[in-house]
Amino acid sequence: MPAKKEYLTTKGQRALKITAGLIGGYFLAVSFQMVIGVLIPYRTEVILTGAFSVFILWVAFMVIAFLARNGWVIWGIYLFSTSAFAGIIYLFR
Repeated sequence: MPAKKEYLTTKGQRALKITAGLIGGYFLAVSFQMVIGVLIPYRTEVILTGAFSVFILWVAFMVIAFLARNGWVIWGIYLFSTSAFAGIIYLFR
């Protein structure tokens, strides 16, 4: 039985969600891990752990991107969060 048309997204929204999950999610995961690396004094351990945890976070952010109804909103959240993390990195470095 096919899905109702009201629950399906348009091609543009689908493209926004895919790019937000792939590109925006990666930048958000890496910037989050860099914030942790800046704030915690044990940098070697954080960098080694971050090499693996970035991919786990990236997958989580990809899933979150597809749970949103609007692709522009998720792009805005990801860009704002990445910018906030970049500001924290700049201030505490």
